[in-house]
Amino acid sequence: MAMTVEINGLRCYARHGVLEQERIVGNEFEVTVHLHLNECGAVDSDDLSATVNYAEVCTLIRDVMNKPSQLLEHVCGRLRDAIRNGYPMVSGGMVRVAKLKPPIPAVQMQSVAIALEW
Repeated sequence: MAMTVEINGLRCYARHGVLEQERIVGNEFEVTVHLHLNECGAVDSDDLSATVNYAEVCTLIRDVMNKPSQLLEHVCGRLRDAIRNGYPMVSGGMVRVAKLKPPIPAVQMQSVAIALEW
């Protein structure tokens, strides 16, 4: 039985960007993570240890987001690696990081984002 644990739209303030000013001032980001599990014993057992504790994953996301990177691609890779290292029951997934207020002059948009699937 396959299952996906989803964390959708986790908002945080971080200091990612190519421009030095972005790493000084920071920006608003939104992180979405989908974690695929080939087996999920919690369906039958109602036991948290038989699945991924999404509260812990949220803490892990915040910790990774607190370390600045220039590129969102790099942030996604660091998030993927942290999840894979901390949760071996995750067989694959998707990480999406959106910068909600990109510093692009004379352009209006909702966000820019990078999504990484594995």
